[in-house]
Order: sequence, then C-alpha cells, then structure tokens
Amino acid sequence: MTSELLRFTTAGSVDDGKSTLIGRLLYDSKSIFEDQYEAVKTASERRGEEGVNLALLTDGLKAEREQGITIDVAYRYFSTPRRKFIIADTPGHIQYTRNMVTGASTANVALVLVDARKGVVEQTRRHAIIASLLQIPHLVICINKMDLMGYDRAIYEKIKEDFEQFASKLDVHDVTFIPISALKGDNVVSRSDKMPWFEGATLLYYLENVHIGSDHNFIDARFPVQYVVRPNNDDFHDYRGYAGRVAGGVMKKGDKVMTLPSGFTSVIEKIDTMEGELEEAYPPMSVTVLLKDDIDISRGDMIVRENNQPEATQDIELMLCWFNEKPLQLRGKYAIQHTTQSARCLVQDIQYKMDVNTLHRNLEDKTVRMNDIARIKIRTTKPLFVDPYRQNRITGSVILVDEGTNETVGAGMVI
Repeated sequence: MTSELLRFTTAGSVDDGKSTLIGRLLYDSKSIFEDQYEAVKTASERRGEEGVNLALLTDGLKAEREQGITIDVAYRYFSTPRRKFIIADTPGHIQYTRNMVTGASTANVALVLVDARKGVVEQTRRHAIIASLLQIPHLVICINKMDLMGYDRAIYEKIKEDFEQFASKLDVHDVTFIPISALKGDNVVSRSDKMPWFEGATLLYYLENVHIGSDHNFIDARFPVQYVVRPNNDDFHDYRGYAGRVAGGVMKKGDKVMTLPSGFTSVIEKIDTMEGELEEAYPPMSVTVLLKDDIDISRGDMIVRENNQPEATQDIELMLCWFNEKPLQLRGKYAIQHTTQSARCLVQDIQYKMDVNTLHRNLEDKTVRMNDIARIKIRTTKPLFVDPYRQNRITGSVILVDEGTNETVGAGMVI
C-alpha cells in the first residue's frame, strides 16, 4: 500500500514564524540530513544566535527573493511512515495574493499562522478568505509564539474566539486550532508539557491523521481526455486508449459512459495503468481507459455518465484572481485552459471587485489589477464542460492566458 499524499499550504504575515515552523516540522520529523542540520547550526553560530535557528532551513530562497529573483511558491517535500507531504510555502505580503492562490489551489489543508502577541490581524482574515474561496477542505490555525506569552490559555482562547467569530461569515467547515511554539517545538511534533490545558493533537499528528479521502468528488464521474494512445506496434494494432487523470467519480470496468461533446455512449472495457489493469479508478489516479466501441475521441473531450453530466456552456461566471501587471480588460480576449481543453474567450462583464480583507463587494471601481479578486462573466469560443468549483475543484477551475506573451494572467473558479 503506498502512503497517502497530503498537500498543505502555509500562510501568515511576515515574521510570524512560518520558516521556523517548517524548519521545526522537517527537523523534528527527522526529514532533514545531518549535514543540512550542521550547516544551519554553523550559520546560526556565525550570526551569534543562541541555539540553532531552524528558520534557516527554509530561508535559502529569501536571499533569492531579495535579489529580485521571483520565486512564486517554494515547494518542500517530506515524509513520515504514515504519509508523504508536499508543503507549498507562499510569501505572506498582500502583493503576493496570486502566489497564495497558486500554492493553495491543490491543497488539502491550509495552515494559517497567527502570532500570539498580535492575535487575528488583517493578513489572518485575508488568508482565511482565500482558503474559503479556494474551498480548501481543512483549515488549521496555528497560534504561534505561545512561549512569549507564558503559554497562557486565556490568550489562546481569545484568539480562537476572535477567529471563530470572523470565520462564521465564511464558507469554511473544518477549522482546528493548535497553540504552538515553533521555536521551542511545543505541539509541533511533540506534545508540550507547558500547555497541559490543551487536549488536542500536535500539528504533525493532525497532518498525519486528518481524513482527506473524501476531499475529492467521488460522485460525479469526470474524465478529461489528455492523450489518445495508439501504439505503432503490431501486437497492439487494435489498441485505442484514452489517457488522463480522473477528475471526479469512480469509473469501473463495465460502466456505461458517454463522451462529450459527441454524446455517443459506450461501455468501459478496460482500465490500464503502468502497473497493470485495474477494476476501478477514482481521483486523483492517472489511467488509460479503453471503450468497447470505436468512437472518435480527442484531447479535450470528456468521458462522463449519461445521467450525470457537467454543464456544457460558452457563458461562464467566474471568481477570478488576477495575476498580471496589466489590468484585466473589459471586452478583452484571452486564451482559456480548462482541464485538457483549450479555447479562447471574451470578457463580457466585470460585475464587482472583492475586498479580500472585508469581503465587501466594490461595485464602483471595476479596474482589476494584479492580486485583485473579481467576479466576471466570459464567453468562450466553444462549449466547456464545467461544474461549479465548490462541487469539483478540477472541472470548476480555469486559467486565462495572454495570447501575445503566453503568460498565465488569471485563475478562475466557476460559480
């Protein structure tokens, strides 16, 4: 049995201990090499710091950022016997909203750091709003620097209450609070004896055990075709498979399916993988599906169930996060990418801009600049097979591309 992969994103304001926390997780879970630790130890001594500054494990990229080399999102990998982890570490500043959206778009869990001295600040609210907008299933509020507040339970309870009051307005369903000290290691990997009043799990225990199996949509079968497999080989001259990643539902051998846009139906004859044949496939598996009938299918088509189809539409409403220095153009034309399908689109209407700090809808100022989030209407050159983003994060998301520069200029969530 391969161990399950959990993706999480870390967010917080500057200096609230993100680097130290990631360093502590890597160090205490024995996911760094001895020489890396020694290098950090030497660097800490050279800087005249007491003890080992674990933040230096992840701060190598900061120097590059300061030299103007943009690193959108730094990904780190580590594993424990229970799970493998991918951390998307995104910068905290307001001008990096787009980076947070990129890092968080595939995450199962968002860790939001709160400095126990400062409590819930504007950045905390912003990150929670983005996490709810991106429908990240699990949110962990790490109340850090408890060591500087004498591990006081009242401080923890106050911050928890403030956050809960704010989050009641958001679409977040699973919020967990953990009081920690990333510097001292309290409740990160090991339980803290300084906070006997806290009865919850440590952060690592939470990450290893949070149930993510149902984060995917296992109800609506969606299989965007990425590639048609026709081997030039005499042994396989009858082979015609459709390769792609299952975006929703469970697909089984013998299931009756329908292909879009043609509307033709067939039956799944076989599900192939590099490791051999499977009886069923579900998200996020990558497989090759073979059908009983010879239907003309190409990249961008979708295999679904006859009585459960996405909406095929050219008119789409999006919540859009804008990534580019040039503002979004009303009546502007962009290339659009949705699952494995490419098209072009026209921006028909900018309905409002959202204030990412207060959730206020700005109906007056409709200039959508870099890092802004807005609700817009687009029309595409051909129908796309979409689901609402809250129903399926894969079939409910699109990216917009500037045709002149080929840059990704925006990421949208289908409403």
